[in-house]
Order: sequence, then C-alpha cells, then structure tokens
Amino acid sequence: MSCFFQLLKASLLAGLMLLFTTGFSPSGAVAQENQGKQIFVEAESFADLGGWKLDTQFIQQMGSPYLLAHGLGKPVGDAVTQIDVPAKGVYRVWVRTFDWVARWDASGHPGSFQLSIDGDLLPVTFGTQHKRWAWHDGGEVQLDPGKVELRLKDLTGFNGRCDCIYFTQDLDVQPPQPGGVMSSWRRKQLNLPAETRQVGPYDVVVVGGGYAGMGSAISAARMGCKVALIQDRGVLGGNGSSEVRVWAKGNIRRGEYSRIGEIIEEFADRATKSPGTYEEFGDSLKEQIVRAEDNIDLFLNQHAFDAIIKDQHIQSVDMLNTKTGEVVRVAGDRFVDCTGHGWLGVFVDADREMAEDGRMGMSNMWAWDEAKTAQAFPQTPWALDLKMQDFPYPRDHHGQWFWESGFDKDAVGDAEGIRDWNLRAVFGAFNAMKNRDGAADHRNAWLTWVAYVGGPRESNRLLGDVVLTQEDVVAKRQFPDGFVPSTWSIDLHYPKEQYAKSYPDNPFISKAVHDNRVDRTFGYPVPYRCFYSRNIDNLFMAGRNISVTHQALGTVRVMKTCGMMGEVVGKAASLCVQHDCSPREVYEKHLDELKELLRLPGKARRAKPGAPISIDPGALPEAPAYGPFTGRDPAKMKGIVVDDRNAQTAGKWSAGRTGGKYIGYSYRYASPNSGASAKYSIKVDQPGRYQVGVRSAPFDNRSTSAPVQVICGDQDVTQRINYQGTQDGEFVPVTIVNVAKGQSVQVLIQSAETKGLIHLDAVQLLAQ
Repeated sequence: MSCFFQLLKASLLAGLMLLFTTGFSPSGAVAQENQGKQIFVEAESFADLGGWKLDTQFIQQMGSPYLLAHGLGKPVGDAVTQIDVPAKGVYRVWVRTFDWVARWDASGHPGSFQLSIDGDLLPVTFGTQHKRWAWHDGGEVQLDPGKVELRLKDLTGFNGRCDCIYFTQDLDVQPPQPGGVMSSWRRKQLNLPAETRQVGPYDVVVVGGGYAGMGSAISAARMGCKVALIQDRGVLGGNGSSEVRVWAKGNIRRGEYSRIGEIIEEFADRATKSPGTYEEFGDSLKEQIVRAEDNIDLFLNQHAFDAIIKDQHIQSVDMLNTKTGEVVRVAGDRFVDCTGHGWLGVFVDADREMAEDGRMGMSNMWAWDEAKTAQAFPQTPWALDLKMQDFPYPRDHHGQWFWESGFDKDAVGDAEGIRDWNLRAVFGAFNAMKNRDGAADHRNAWLTWVAYVGGPRESNRLLGDVVLTQEDVVAKRQFPDGFVPSTWSIDLHYPKEQYAKSYPDNPFISKAVHDNRVDRTFGYPVPYRCFYSRNIDNLFMAGRNISVTHQALGTVRVMKTCGMMGEVVGKAASLCVQHDCSPREVYEKHLDELKELLRLPGKARRAKPGAPISIDPGALPEAPAYGPFTGRDPAKMKGIVVDDRNAQTAGKWSAGRTGGKYIGYSYRYASPNSGASAKYSIKVDQPGRYQVGVRSAPFDNRSTSAPVQVICGDQDVTQRINYQGTQDGEFVPVTIVNVAKGQSVQVLIQSAETKGLIHLDAVQLLAQ
C-alpha cells in the first residue's frame, strides 16, 4: 500500500510557484515535510467531492472549510483524490472531525464515515468521538512510495464531516489543534509562501455576495468603479440563493427615489413559496449578471477572514480560497461589509452591538414530496425525540421559515451548533412522519431537500452616524438622506410558547410578532447614514448588519430591501472615488449629487466616476412613486384630488383597504382624541371659487362630527363633518373658498373632540 503527495525539490518549487501564481495545486491542498515524515491533506481539496458538500459557514469558528456528508439519510458518494507518498514507512493516520450530536449526549453516531487508502478501509470509524472539532486517531498504516487513492466513505447520509487528514511517522505525537483561520501550523503544513500574494488596489471591495453585496458591486461598477466582490460560497444570493431558499421580500421601486431597486429587479428570484425550488432562485442568472460587468472581479469560494487597518482606515482584506487553501490579500480604497454577521467590521473593530438576548435565530428550511411507492427512512435515535403533535405539520410539503432556533445562543461563536440543532429538529420531525405516529399517512413520503446552509437573521449590527429605531420607522421620522424604502413590518421572531415550554433550552419553532404600524405599502425611507461606519472612515455596510436597533432590524432585514441598500452604497462609493472623500463626507458635502445619481435608471453607467452618463438599452421606465394604484386614480376624478399620501401627518394613523372604495393606495384612520392630525397644502394654478371636500368612509365606526379646518389667505373656516358617508364613499363638502392665482389651500384634519374614528383618504377642490 502507498499513500500521499511527494514533491521532490524540483516539483516542490514548481508546485509552490503554481500555487503562488494561480491559487491551484494539481493535487489540492496537500503538503509534506521532513522528507515525508509528515503529510497533510485538506478534505476540501479532494479532486472529486462525490456527494460531499463543501461547508464554509463556520471557518471563523473552527479554522477551515470542511466536507459535509449531507445525504438526507442516504450515504453520499465517495469523495476521492490521489496523492503521492514520498517514502516507505509506518504512518499514524489522524482525521480532524467530531461526533456532531455528542454535545447533547444523544444516542448513536449519525456522522460516521471511514477512510479508504488504496482500496483498503481503515478499521476505525470516524465521527464517533469528541464533542468538538478534534483529531481522531485512525491507527497505523504501512505505506509504500507512489500514487495512492484516498476515499472518504460516508456510512449514514446524516452529516458526517471531515476537515483534514494528517499522516505522520512520529507515531507517538498527536498533531496540535490548528487554531484560528489559516493558523501558522496549517500554513506550514500547506507549504504556503511566506509572502501573501496581493491583488488590487480596487476602488471598492465588497465582502459578501448576497442581495446587498450584489447590489453594492453592480451599482458601483456601473458608476465606473473597479470592484472586487468576495463570496465564500460557490453561488451568489446569500439567503436568496438555492442553498437557503428564502424568497426575496420587500417592495422596490417606490418613494421619492423610485429608481432604487431596478438593479435588484434584474436578478431577484421569482419563488412562489419559501422554500421554493432550486430553479426559482436563479443562481446562474445572478452570476451571469455580475460577470457581465467588466468592472467587477468576482471571487467565488473565497472567504474573507482578516483585514489590515491603519489609523481607522482599512487597507486590505485577506481571503482564503476555500478549495485550495491559498491566501490572497485584496487591497482597496473603500470597503463594504455585506457579510450579514458584520465580519469585516469585527476584523477592524468597528463600533457595533448585538442584542444581549431575544435575538432572532437561524432557520434551516426543508421540503418533502410523495413518491408512487413506499419509501424507507432510517430511524434517528440521535435526533430530537418528536411525535406528530410536537411540531407544526409541514404545510404544502414545506418546513417553512418558522423552523428556527438559537434565540439566546451565541449567534456567531456557536453558529454550527445552532445549525446542527436545527438539523436534529428536522430529521426528528421526518422520523415521526415516517417511523412513528405519522407512518400510516406518509408511507410514500421522502425528503427532497433540507438546507444545510443556515439562514441567520440577527447577529452583529455595525453602528453609523444614525442608529435607526423602531420609533423612527413608525413615526416616519424624516431624514434628509432617507432613500431606501423599507416596506416590511417590524417583524421580530420569538420562540413559540408551546415549544419554548417543551424545549426551554433551545426551542426550534418560532412565531413572528409584527408591529403593523409600519407603512407596508409605501415604506419608510431608511437614511444613508445607517450605511457607513461611524469610526472606520472607509467602511460602508449594507444588509442586515447596518446601523439599526434590534427592533428596527425587523423591518430592514428582508432581501430586496437589503439589496436596495447596496444600490445606494455603490453610488455613494463612486462619489467617494470622484471626490477622494469619505462616506461621511458624501453626506456632509455631496448629498445633492448622491440624490441625482439615485434618480438615474438602474442601467445607467459611466466609464469612470464623474464621467458622462449613458443609459443601456432596456432600461426600465420610472415607476410611480408609490407603485401602481390599488384604488381609484385621483387624476381621473373631477377637480383637484389629492391623496392622503401627500398629506403631512402627526400622531398614530393606521392604514386600511377594506372594501376597496378608497382613493390612490389606501385610506388611513385614527382614534378619537388621540392627537392624530393631518395637513394638506394644495397649490392652485387657476384662480376662482372652489368647493373643498374631504373623502368619507362607509363605516359605522367613523365619527359623525369631526372638525376640519380650511385656510386660504385670510379665510379660516372650521366645520364639523360626518365621515360615515354612503356605501360608495363620497366627498363631504366642508366650505367654499376664493383662491387667487398661485395661492395655496390648507386643509387640516383633526381628531380632537370627536366620537368614533376619523378618516383620512383624499381632499377635493372642485371649481364652482
């Protein structure tokens, strides 16, 4: 028998040069030292991964990517590679792995696998020891020089995992724990060059390839910036990719800057469910759109793990090739943290915070289907011990968003544990369906998909010059740099009570608690000052790690909203390049220029920042400020009709659409004596006499006597009106005013001294 990778002096030099210049080693990330006494193999470097998956989610926690046997209960195909053994001898084999359910003292070893060396299986079964990542002793083997085949042979299909394999002729020495990401020990084993290869400098370096990262990169590139986009997975989209399958939510293309969202529209998924199907998420389309931009260098399967900073100014980030182990330094002038967890901000000690408790968790959704014949599923004694009554039945064959856990766990440091608990919940539920009290109804059921890449919702939030609050959103506090419309309600997740009682340490089913005071139709414009760091002078952020409170995160965290943040950041970064200024100075000195860029079509572009703008063919027409009308169009009605969207409001108003008899987009209502008020200011071009009317409502709970004040010049009239109206609704006359050319009419709606709700829908000026 022979095993592993030999590099004689000449081939060693050639191999290192190839690794240095291209990041690719023909036999993968394999090294040997001391003339063959030690040989090291990274599992992710295997030439053929077979059915094993490359898992890159937890590199910051355990130091490396690894291979995962995610087979949904069926053993996956072997991962295979060939190596060269330089010298004959007896080697001890060590495999870095662990028993992933042992931390909960669960029965069985679902992550079991074996190692085959040139067709001979080692007698040791790996994945059966240790509660955390550690070296598992595989025993001694006799190896002869020459080429040798290695195979990772999965035994269960239930998420066995392998980080690396180590052969040593020092039979009594156990290798050390590798330590952090690309530790000195691991670098030595891989024979990585002492000097890190550098690329760039780039105008903008974007870390994270989800919706926010794609929006940032494409927007900056089309404005003439040279962009690096770094993504640690092999696909783009983040939570909106086929790996996680959270459908993209949040309304786009509305508000004062209704062009924002046009870039997101180009690649957003068309899923009709969450989780949807693989095809609906369009991984290849996302990559195609990014690669079509000449100004973007796309780095897939690259994990940013460190950064160099001087005087609160980032100079570069280091990224690890998750397949070859090569480390490359990416130099840049501006950086955008779109990692979700705020990793880049962590590396450079940006001001940040994380909710101490009550954080939203991580989801791992799943799906099943019905075959024409009976389907077997293995017993899962190591999974959560569930019966059908212990979990929500997967409606529509989908385990949806509420399969979520980790609420008070370490969202960053124990992310792998949270994901693994989710897997125990999913497999325990399907075991109940197949092998317990649900068996009679699910003979033909089979698992079609379970997300092994987690969908986290909350962790680090990086702090900017504005920290957006729940009250800001609900009260629609106006900021001069409010650009990105957030149309999701303040949607916070908590453990559902019955599961919190049954599994108090880590409930696995959540509930959503909504603050419905958010204007979901038209949105709240999130300010630009939430998108850059207050203490790192060249750091932007976009996505769920922006500068908001825990409560405000509930509305901004959905994918299309995050993507629109990226569009704003990309254009702001181009102004930083054009004026050699910081993100803060864009707000202080160049805000009007940013506003002009945000009014451009998504397919606007220029050769470099500051150059003339051109518009690509196929640019979308500008959308109405609030999207298409859902009620009657005020422009098609008699007289001058002004919708409530154009009124200045104070106090608490609730939106409604019941009956569909409203003007524009919706109506609003407020409680009596609540302090709520609204003011219309209507400029009239043609002088004359005008009857002023307010829209009523066909609801019995509306006030029959509410004050409305009309002011025009020295005319000041207050009348009490009946808002209950007729079944079709109507404009109730208030008064008649004489209006001079260019004069404005003010109409004030008040809740004081009323009984019943006051109604806010539209005001009409009708020439007499």
